[in-house]
Amino acid sequence: MKLLQIDSSILGDASASRQLTAAITDAFVAAHPGLTVASRDLAAEPLAHFDGSSLPGVRAEGADHEDDRILQEFLDADVVVIGAPMYNFSIPSQLKSWLDRLLIAGKTFRYTADGPAGLVGGKTVLIASARGGLYAPGMPGEANDFQEKYLRAVFAHIGIDDVAFIRAEGLALSPEHRETALQESLASARGVTAQPLAALAA
Repeated sequence: MKLLQIDSSILGDASASRQLTAAITDAFVAAHPGLTVASRDLAAEPLAHFDGSSLPGVRAEGADHEDDRILQEFLDADVVVIGAPMYNFSIPSQLKSWLDRLLIAGKTFRYTADGPAGLVGGKTVLIASARGGLYAPGMPGEANDFQEKYLRAVFAHIGIDDVAFIRAEGLALSPEHRETALQESLASARGVTAQPLAALAA
């Protein structure tokens, strides 16, 4: 069993999403002693924005490309843990650049007469979602959530429906609210392998 941990927050040790991804990974390691863990820090080692030379059809045949390694790293993983803070209602550009390496026609999805069809199934994706305001369903900012909605759409597009979110919400409201929200989300993260993902997906 292989787990891939992706972090994208630019806040280093002050990052709530990084605390959550670490807790989730630790929980999986404890539950599965033979687990293989790979990690990628998109803030420490950012990927270039996608451009025309990055497209698979433009690359020299047989050339060694980091983009191919990034895609294969994702395809090899059984569990993918993603730290996704909300920046200006969406995701960090660092994370978007990584996702651009995954959505490749003919590799992770294909076009059909009935529309696109995902080619990547059988994976579990756990997303540590950190937000300064309140954007969860039923909250005042729900209409401005282009972070979780986008991530759900991306993974559904490539055939992954086993996606769950662990949220730390309202982190900027007050120090007290931040501490309470973070501790609650960390408790969920540490017990993630002991509960059905459907309980986290709401």
